[in-house]
Amino acid sequence: MATITAQTGTERINYLNVRTTVASWLLTLDHKRIGILYLLGITLFFFLGSLAAAAIRLELATPKGDLMTSDTYNKMFTIHGVLMIFFFLIPSIPASFGNFVLPMMIGARDVAFPRLNLLSWYFYMIGGVLATIALLKGGIDTGWTFYTPYSSAFAKGEVSLAIVGVFLVGFSSIFTGINFLVTIHKMRAPGMTWFRLPLFVWAMYATSLIQVLGTPVVAITLLLVAVERTFGIGIFDPNRGGDPILFQHLFWFYSHPAVYIMILPGMGVISEVIATFSRRRVFGYHFVAFSSLAIAIIGFLVWGHHMFSTGQSIYAGIVFSFLTFLVAIPSAIKTFNWMATIWKGRVHWEAPMIYALGFLGLFVIGGLTGLHLASLATNVHLTDTYFVVAHFHYVMVGGAIMAYMAALHYWWPKMTGRMYPQSWAKLAALMVFVGFNLTFFPQFILGYMGMPRRYHSYPEEWWALNLLSSAGASILGLGYLLPAIYLVWSLKYGRIAEKNPWGARGLEWEVVDTLPHPHNFERTPIVTRPAYDYAHPEEPTAIFPAPRPAYVGGGGKDG
Repeated sequence: MATITAQTGTERINYLNVRTTVASWLLTLDHKRIGILYLLGITLFFFLGSLAAAAIRLELATPKGDLMTSDTYNKMFTIHGVLMIFFFLIPSIPASFGNFVLPMMIGARDVAFPRLNLLSWYFYMIGGVLATIALLKGGIDTGWTFYTPYSSAFAKGEVSLAIVGVFLVGFSSIFTGINFLVTIHKMRAPGMTWFRLPLFVWAMYATSLIQVLGTPVVAITLLLVAVERTFGIGIFDPNRGGDPILFQHLFWFYSHPAVYIMILPGMGVISEVIATFSRRRVFGYHFVAFSSLAIAIIGFLVWGHHMFSTGQSIYAGIVFSFLTFLVAIPSAIKTFNWMATIWKGRVHWEAPMIYALGFLGLFVIGGLTGLHLASLATNVHLTDTYFVVAHFHYVMVGGAIMAYMAALHYWWPKMTGRMYPQSWAKLAALMVFVGFNLTFFPQFILGYMGMPRRYHSYPEEWWALNLLSSAGASILGLGYLLPAIYLVWSLKYGRIAEKNPWGARGLEWEVVDTLPHPHNFERTPIVTRPAYDYAHPEEPTAIFPAPRPAYVGGGGKDG
């Protein structure tokens, strides 16, 4: 593949200006452009899912169902769940930032299979459009879990169409996982050994294992629901000889590891951000790297804790409870090592770091409250209450989305070549943190008091906490809206970014131009230093080999 080194006037060729037509974007094989395409699609589905969340909180601001009917409310939380989980949280960091920076981090010019990478985006967008049509065309009220036999026998609406949409996005996830696994194994630059890899790459490697091994299970399971619904074959419906508990086993066998598809890439982002803005190598690098693999492996063994109240064997429940406590250990290792990295570090209070610190606080609360749900004794009282809603959102929104926002602000200069106003970014981070806690912490109390999830009306004694939660959601929404304004503003008016505005260590910052070259590197770098080598700032992370001299001699025996 030829390397483009031409200049356009005084502007160096980069991945944004090398071609500027719409077709050049829709047919691109450049991993960076595909990452941007994913970012745009993910933002769209996040916006739609957020509108449904706003409608839910507006309904719950009063005890009586006076804004929408119970049927409409069920459709709203289904829209919210399906779009946020399958079309935002799962692909958010891997498909956008993973695509954009992972090849640059390991010294590769692109991913291993560029065409498969583009195909994965088309599967994602087609699946998203089909699911959105199904959710809006009359709506479906099954919840994001599609539990049988309701979804396969009784639910009205375009359930099968929504399932096809989720099925297609599953292919997108599998393609992305395969691409990253092969890229990390086969395309690392010379000198980029496994223990010189950035921890974001380790996290993406573990995530890709889950995507490749787990996603086919839920894809086939949902396809069976559509088959049962369409042809009346008894698979999960007990009236037809099926077993609805089998559906739950198959669904959660993927969907609990899917939690780690959502959170592991975020953990990788937090490692990058904390190391950069603490000016220290991540404490316990090897432990943090292997803990990602441990989470991926143990995560496949704990699905039964979602089914403690379904009547499964008490002995199976004990095993799943123990394994659920066990999976918390690798996450705790990461958390303590991040805190040790910050300790005595030279902390720089930039916006990505504030988001990272917000991640730590919220993720710890989410993790600790998960222990109550892992315990057989307390789970029976808390299951299907707002305690579960709060726990899930503290881990997923407080964890994955805070990390997503940290990544967006951290790599924005590399993606756009522009800086955003730090004061506004810090204000937005604080608004998200405060608004999030006001929204979801009261839900722990409501759940402990017994308020069931998915109800659109409730006793008046729970009104004050629900009103506080809805008020917090307004602040949270403004905190999300603010970056959309100043980041778009920065595209035209933002200060031009330096090559390495954060003073970070890593190939994507030290070697790659401010706006990356279409093929990342004009020559393949040779990595000479370990990751996060802030103790030796004078030593470059990589060097370039001397260019080969041009061949000028004649050929043949007369030459």
